[in-house]
Amino acid sequence: MRPEDIVRHELIGLDIKVVRCANRLLVGLEGRVIDESRNMLVIETAKGEKSLPKGLCAFSFLVSGKRVRVEGSLLVSRPEDRIKKKLRKW
Repeated sequence: MRPEDIVRHELIGLDIKVVRCANRLLVGLEGRVIDESRNMLVIETAKGEKSLPKGLCAFSFLVSGKRVRVEGSLLVSRPEDRIKKKLRKW
């Protein structure tokens, strides 16, 4: 998987870090994505499972040895619909 394809890729199994969030308590939280729904990501951390709202956070994923930052609002949709979505190139 290429880092630029992260928005259209399956997120389960990827390492994640919260870099910005409306809830400041979630900033800096790290772990591995274990489940995903339309509006939430569930990650496994050292202290257990945590649910993160996609639309209110920005995430950093570890993809092919590189950190890729993604605005959570780009991820808000069902996983099966997001994978089929076409994105505009900037």
